[in-house]
Amino acid sequence: MPRHILIPTDGSKLAAKGVKAGVKLAQQLGAQVTGVYVISPYVPVMQADGARFRPGGSPQEYKRLSEKAAKKALAAVQIEAQTGGVPVSTQFITAYRPWEGILRVARSRKCDLISMGSHGRSGLGSLFLGSETQRVLANSKIPVLVIR
Repeated sequence: MPRHILIPTDGSKLAAKGVKAGVKLAQQLGAQVTGVYVISPYVPVMQADGARFRPGGSPQEYKRLSEKAAKKALAAVQIEAQTGGVPVSTQFITAYRPWEGILRVARSRKCDLISMGSHGRSGLGSLFLGSETQRVLANSKIPVLVIR
């Protein structure tokens, strides 16, 4: 029986469904939860044939805005868990691939279940858009509860 559930979030409505389901399960099992938000690393200015691409200012500004978004998304996990009387902790982490960040936190926090939302895309939609949920499922040794 799970005693520690990891709940990844990106602050979206879909992730909120995963948060609610994960917290409700933790409440029923007497488990604790950890909310995690994965921040993509800063990408410096790129130039190609005279064109410049700048993804949002300085590294410091990117860090400040990313951490602000992470704290906002994780606050929703904290509120949901506290409302349900579930012990909660949160963490944000930087990783190039969100699924790797999720699994790194799951291992380091010794979680025994991951509860996350999914769009449920399949076929070409999944191929072109990718799915962090699918990557977590494919690479996790920890059970994953997928909420649609």
